[in-house]
Amino acid sequence: MKFSKLQATGNDFIVVDARTIEEEWSKLAQVTCDRHFGIGADGLILVKDSINADLKMRIFNADGSEAEVSGNGLRCFVKYAIDKSLICDISSRIERDRCSLTIETLSGIKKAKAYMSGDKANHIEVNMGLPQFQPGQIPVKVEVDIIPILGYPLMINGKKLNLSLLSMGNPHAVSFITQPTADFHLVEIGPKVENHHIFPQRINFEVARVLSMGKIEARVWERGVGETLACGSGACAIAVAARLLDYVEPQVDIILKGGTLTVSWDRVGDVLLAGTVEEVFTGEWLGENN
Repeated sequence: MKFSKLQATGNDFIVVDARTIEEEWSKLAQVTCDRHFGIGADGLILVKDSINADLKMRIFNADGSEAEVSGNGLRCFVKYAIDKSLICDISSRIERDRCSLTIETLSGIKKAKAYMSGDKANHIEVNMGLPQFQPGQIPVKVEVDIIPILGYPLMINGKKLNLSLLSMGNPHAVSFITQPTADFHLVEIGPKVENHHIFPQRINFEVARVLSMGKIEARVWERGVGETLACGSGACAIAVAARLLDYVEPQVDIILKGGTLTVSWDRVGDVLLAGTVEEVFTGEWLGENN
């Protein structure tokens, strides 16, 4: 099975053109994403045919669970599809060094725009759609009087976390802190938030510190993966929550361990996520017994 390894601000994925092949993808994700005995990645992305969009993306976390969507995964998917010429008439789509396409995901059809360097895509912007705030949309099992849910108190290890809860096509809990994010015990707290009983589908957890009206530093604990160097949908969730709390301007840079992502949101429309993407290497997976 041929594959490519791509990374977007350190969020790395194995990408496979799976339009004509079928495998036990959940099991394969666990094996290939292993950083010691496999290829090593945060997730496995499949390129599939779609009757509703240019292409369809399926994404599996490192633990084998299938995710609804991934912002950085989408950006890696777009670069792969364009660079490998997987969509029809790619040359006719490029206008002023930009190329647009649509991707079907479990959370709906997403629009993407790639900025080209020659015949390669290197800077990708994806439209992540509207944030969702209703408890059933996130989902979260809580009774609240005010929507959006900003500052919901959750006790973990005797410490109160004030969580902003929303969905960016997948569930997120954002905690704003005043200390440097490097000092936060994410490895200890992250899995307890992810698997808390109020989150029926588990949750992605972000800790963030506002540096200015245009910059936020953050760390992310991804559902089914653990701490990652970056998370696109997580960056969007942070920006949306910060905007609702009047912490930031409509466009904000989210500074993560793996680099910086730019998120734009006007409080009304869709959330836009932008940043660079790189292909790390290509190869052929021979299987567990080879």
